[in-house]
Amino acid sequence: MVLSKFMPSNPKFSARFAEAARNAHATAQALVDLLENYSDVEAKVQRVRDLEHVGDRLSREVTNLLAESFIVPFDREDIIALNEDLDDLVDDMEDAAVKLSLYRIQTPLPQMAALARVVEAQCALLAQGMPLIEDTNKVGELAKIAEQIYTLEDQGDDISDEVQRVLYDGVTDVPGMILAMRSGEIVNLIENASDQAQRVAKTVESILLKNA
Repeated sequence: MVLSKFMPSNPKFSARFAEAARNAHATAQALVDLLENYSDVEAKVQRVRDLEHVGDRLSREVTNLLAESFIVPFDREDIIALNEDLDDLVDDMEDAAVKLSLYRIQTPLPQMAALARVVEAQCALLAQGMPLIEDTNKVGELAKIAEQIYTLEDQGDDISDEVQRVLYDGVTDVPGMILAMRSGEIVNLIENASDQAQRVAKTVESILLKNA
């Protein structure tokens, strides 16, 4: 049992993490919109980048809050881990969006949008569950949310595997090879975001177990 169990709560941390989870969900929604409605690409990529900047600000706020706080809701190393996991989740989505623009992808693979939909569903669950992180009465509810996130991650793996099986089918020239490689890289970045959403859920579960 950690020392923080015997201290008053510091709601500023849970508020920041809840806001970061909502921002991750907004980023995922923006990525889905980019991939499913592939027009005004530069403006939509900029929207994702703007949200990533919001995520960076929230991450810095958590770091600064941790440095100045004596009272913390759970172990400091867990606060650091959760903060980094949420930041990396948004970074992966931004990387995927930026590469679509940088590589001048004309037509995204349909699996990219399908994967982004998986990440969006995961982030919606994170946004739903994060405000409950300090409520020990919500452990069962959070465990169910985490299980749904893990199931979605498996679905993302299946989509990624499908891409890898067919990515180079019919590729007969260098431009086609380059396009396939770049498309594969973007798919991997979106899959990484799905994996990262799962890491956030696992970190939350670890925190709950320590403080149960």
